[in-house]
Amino acid sequence: MDSSIKTPLYPSLDLDKWEETKKTIHLFIQIIGKIRLTLCPKANHWWHAPLYVSVRGLTTRPIPYGDKVLEMEFDFIHHVLSIKTSDGHHELIKINNVSVSEFYKSVFKTLKGLGIELSINAIPYDNESKIAFEENHINDQYDAEYVNRFWKILVLVNTVFERFRAKYTGKSTPVQLYWHHLDLVVTRFSGNLSPERSWPTNVEREAYSHEVISFGFWAGDENIREPAFYAYMYPEPEGLEKQKIKPNEATWNTDPGYAMALLPYEAVRLSESPESKIMEFLDSVYEAGCSISDWDSGKFEMLA
Repeated sequence: MDSSIKTPLYPSLDLDKWEETKKTIHLFIQIIGKIRLTLCPKANHWWHAPLYVSVRGLTTRPIPYGDKVLEMEFDFIHHVLSIKTSDGHHELIKINNVSVSEFYKSVFKTLKGLGIELSINAIPYDNESKIAFEENHINDQYDAEYVNRFWKILVLVNTVFERFRAKYTGKSTPVQLYWHHLDLVVTRFSGNLSPERSWPTNVEREAYSHEVISFGFWAGDENIREPAFYAYMYPEPEGLEKQKIKPNEATWNTDPGYAMALLPYEAVRLSESPESKIMEFLDSVYEAGCSISDWDSGKFEMLA
């Protein structure tokens, strides 16, 4: 390895310093996510809904519409939403210091001008805010520095998750950002169906139709007040929370009503090798889950 290539710096991300900004961009992202959800062909486990880390921010990737495709990308370097279509159009919408209402109206006005008409369920999903997007004049805070920091962290974590995903030859999700909780996720599947049970909504029913071990990163919320990596298993084998996991800073949290493995982002950020610490966490939770379930950890290993 070239010794001149330095490990990239993982920036700090104190939730208290940008929480109002996070609430604003979360709602912006939900609007664009709902557009993708509405227009894309339905895929298993809601894979037609998420956004993806891009070279400038977050992207929808190409979305079909009639005889063309469009792509919407949050540019967290220049702080605009870019809307491009395959027939040559390119529009930019300001995202810095505008309210959710202004952003929502600008997006749909721009899409209509491009000949793209649709409607979405225009209220936040599973979010602290219950205000319809068009009526939300409250959330308008935007700290460009912290938005850029958040994206830079996503870029770094995305790369680690992609390497983790590449080691698994079984069914796996893409590395993707689910916009309901604003978390970057990669999920492994055993290939087995989950036991039948009654779910409160079709969202959970579709997401957990098959056995999974899911891994993610999110920036913290009203319940967990710091950025963290997490992992959980469904269905959860008895005694999962008693399994030893690595690194030393990783713990099991059963407050949600199930066993969630947590690794504080700060422990990763301040370590000598953040990438190694993240990978150690991902690998150890996977092995812990396999060790007490009918998952065969060797079945899907990438051959050397």
